[in-house]
Amino acid sequence: MKHKLFTLIGVLAAISMILAACATPTTEAPKPTDLPKPTAVPPTVAPTAVPPTAMPAFKAPEGALVSVAASADPKLDGVADDAMWKDAPATQIKIEGGVNNFSSNVVFKSVYTKEKVYFLMTYDDKTNSEKRSPWLLKDGKWAQLTDPNDKGGDNNVYYEDKFSMIWPISTIPNFDKQGCFVACHAGEPNKPYGNKYLPEGLTADIWHWKSQRNVAQVDDQYLDSTKWDKEKSPDAGRKSDPNDGGGYKNNIDDKTKLPAFGLAGNKPAGAGNYLILDGDKVPFDATKYKEGDMVPGVYAAPYKGDRGDISAAWKWADGKWTIEFARKLDTGGKTDVQFKDLKGTYYFGVAVFDNAQVRHAYQSGSTPFVFKP
Repeated sequence: MKHKLFTLIGVLAAISMILAACATPTTEAPKPTDLPKPTAVPPTVAPTAVPPTAMPAFKAPEGALVSVAASADPKLDGVADDAMWKDAPATQIKIEGGVNNFSSNVVFKSVYTKEKVYFLMTYDDKTNSEKRSPWLLKDGKWAQLTDPNDKGGDNNVYYEDKFSMIWPISTIPNFDKQGCFVACHAGEPNKPYGNKYLPEGLTADIWHWKSQRNVAQVDDQYLDSTKWDKEKSPDAGRKSDPNDGGGYKNNIDDKTKLPAFGLAGNKPAGAGNYLILDGDKVPFDATKYKEGDMVPGVYAAPYKGDRGDISAAWKWADGKWTIEFARKLDTGGKTDVQFKDLKGTYYFGVAVFDNAQVRHAYQSGSTPFVFKP
């Protein structure tokens, strides 16, 4: 009985503890209004548009020859009827002071592609001077025609039409203002005309077209600081780029002192036919000619190597020369101007020879040359 009593008391105690626990007040659940408000997420804002960097408007230097981009290469044929020439801007350069009272206005245009730059040059010239010292059979004897007043390399009668352009390779002081005059030196002792050479260490690129002696090319030459010496350097600073073959030669047999070669079939020279192409020449046969006949004074072939870098074609018609020529923008040659920087400004001077060996008409100053993007 006593044991049961103790058991009952324990059970009651346990129940009491359980009831006490259930009666312990708990933490009141927070009201919805007491909850922290969520942090507001700002709406997505479109970034401020940044305008692209404006390219500065292209502006060419005053009087510049501007080369414009072309999608195709113009055909070099001396006709210049390609569409890109019509859209290319023209630059006119006055040249004057040449022998035979020659002066003219030279008009240039230029276009370029990824690899090459092209030039179109036109100018008025009343005569096509193609009889460059031809052989003439007169009174039964053959002789090359020469200028009776030639004072030594100064033929102004039986010569050809030519032009030259000079481009600084290294920086040449005052070339932008004076042009080719910075290289001209008149009054050399014992010489009837001036020479060309630059100050020590400077070089320039010369593009020298010859209407009779060049074959589909403009002769690529250069200018350095070599002074004139009758024996050692008769051409002073003017020199030719390296040549791996081709070129022109005087048509004379050193033994017989007669023409070495004739035109195909030993036909006499005539209008448009005063040059013997090297591949077409035949041994000269005097029996094929009659009194008054002529034989070309020169035979030639295209240059190979650096000297033949400039391709060209030309035609004379109706008192005007039309000359198209082209060159790689970058030839890699040390004696060539390189057009690597299409944002740069280059300068050139131009001279025109009207049936003259050396006494040319010239430009006063120089012309800037730039590429339009």
